[in-house]
Amino acid sequence: MKKYIFAFLFLMVNLVSYGQTKSTIKDFDANFAHTVYFWLQNPDSQEDRTAFETSLQKFMDHSAYAKTKYIGISPKPSRDVVDGSFTYALIVTFESAEAQQKYQDEAAHKLFIEESSHLWTKVIVYDSTGI
Repeated sequence: MKKYIFAFLFLMVNLVSYGQTKSTIKDFDANFAHTVYFWLQNPDSQEDRTAFETSLQKFMDHSAYAKTKYIGISPKPSRDVVDGSFTYALIVTFESAEAQQKYQDEAAHKLFIEESSHLWTKVIVYDSTGI
């Protein structure tokens, strides 16, 4: 029972700490959306999760180009079409493809990769522009 209580509290802290809130959300910019899925090597390691979340949140706090900044975790899939295999999701929006390229080149992004790339086994990125 203690294990379930700890898991629930951990989930709630993460949702409150890293999800969007009315005070932190910015307008979604449909010009360019950048969606990234991460699979951690050791998703059950609290130490790895804390290191990843800390580094990712620091990156989002210091990105000069990202507008919407959403960090999420995979919920338990409720339907066959839902892929719940990832550990973390990041959704950021930009005013343009050029702003997204500047984001790729900024020091905060490079530091995040340096600090965290050893923690993941797979990353998939989906970029899209509004219609």
